[in-house]
Amino acid sequence: MLYLDYSRKEGQWVHNKYGGRENLEAIAFLKDTTRLMHQYYPGILTIAEESTAYPGVTADLAYGGLGFSLKWNMGWMHDMLQYFSKDPIHRTHHHNNLTFALLYAFTERFLLPLSHDEVVHGKSSLLHKMPGDDWQKFSNLRLLYGLMYGFPGKKLLFMGGEFAQRNEWNHEQSLDWHLTQFPPHAGMQKWISDLNYIYKKESALHQVDFYYSGFEWIDFHDKASSVITFMRKSNDGKEKVIIVCNFTPVPRQNYRIGVPDAGLYREILNSDSSYYDGSNVGNEGEIKADTISCHNRKFSLNLTLPPLAAVFLKHV
Repeated sequence: MLYLDYSRKEGQWVHNKYGGRENLEAIAFLKDTTRLMHQYYPGILTIAEESTAYPGVTADLAYGGLGFSLKWNMGWMHDMLQYFSKDPIHRTHHHNNLTFALLYAFTERFLLPLSHDEVVHGKSSLLHKMPGDDWQKFSNLRLLYGLMYGFPGKKLLFMGGEFAQRNEWNHEQSLDWHLTQFPPHAGMQKWISDLNYIYKKESALHQVDFYYSGFEWIDFHDKASSVITFMRKSNDGKEKVIIVCNFTPVPRQNYRIGVPDAGLYREILNSDSSYYDGSNVGNEGEIKADTISCHNRKFSLNLTLPPLAAVFLKHV
């Protein structure tokens, strides 16, 4: 709707009155639509699936924006699915896929979409986009969900993804609910349930999605190990959750990360827990910070990183 030349070749479209390619009437219509919807139904969400670099999709109308509540972050989705499709041995060469979205993450109010578009027309289900054997596929998918829930931005997961449907989505039949009788699929369902619970419970994970103050890198340089570590923070900065992601099937012992505070840190989520049908590698539920500086911080944790897993830590 936004562009006169969208899917048209030269000669098949006419410039607007200013000589540009923007569809001025469509833009005016969208602005009127979001204005009226939010005026008459305050509190609703208007969400734009928009894949170009059109500026201000979620900016306020008063500042020339389109006035949408949220915009799909298509770049994040493509970067993540491309990265996760790689064999872990090659991921070291694609580390920037994990970090690039942070360069623009706060330019719009973004929604992180894992949508119907990605599980139809021969693209395969999310589970079967993952490399490796069945164990690695499930571990990779739990890791992807853990990363998504930790990453700044609201979340969208298409139905069937919550229990790792094996087949592509078919609009003519129901989801493959029978799969939930099998431990890996039941484990995935429990993982999504717990992610939702922790996401709602921990203000650091949802209060500040659209501003730099809610996110802080701890380390994004370790491409050799394919590990990233970051921190999410609440409005007042007092509540913090640390997320550590290991994108290889290699458990990493004595992996040190810098942390902001002394004391005890609780492992509030671990995607490799046997409860989710993982291999149960971790830190026995909690770990005490050492007075050893690391990553420009006074304190640090000496962690055991489970394979192909996301670990969420919180200071007690």
